[in-house]
Amino acid sequence: DNEMISSLPLQMSLYFNVYFFPFWWLCTVVMLQLKYPVLSDYYKFILVTVIFLTSLIEVIRLYLGYMGNLQEKVPELAGFWLLSLLLQLPIILFLLFNEGLKIQPLERSVNIVFVLFLVFQVVAAFVTLKRMVNKLAAHFHLNEFDRLEEHPV
Repeated sequence: DNEMISSLPLQMSLYFNVYFFPFWWLCTVVMLQLKYPVLSDYYKFILVTVIFLTSLIEVIRLYLGYMGNLQEKVPELAGFWLLSLLLQLPIILFLLFNEGLKIQPLERSVNIVFVLFLVFQVVAAFVTLKRMVNKLAAHFHLNEFDRLEEHPV
């Protein structure tokens, strides 16, 4: 019963995401620096805040994804899934589709790759979480059944 539940596709996606993220960050910061003078004041504030939040969330998200998947920990993987779906995906979609940000082709391309990573990881993490929870529930019920056999009511 030592079958591994962790997901290899999720693990590979996280691996490549770790190497892609610094590239995304560099492209985004360089593009921000180039277009900063032509952005309105509120878009300047929004963009700087979004880049800071995305960077912070991404570090936490990738850590939770690795720990949750490799060590088969449901809370960590659930945290990864929630951060991906509820925070990171909407933020990157905002960066991808809000034309007020004066989106450049490089930004659009790196954000499309980021969205593809996120969508794949949300689906893969959901499937992996479902398998982990089912395995833990089955293990719990088997333990209860064994305990019932040892000490009948």
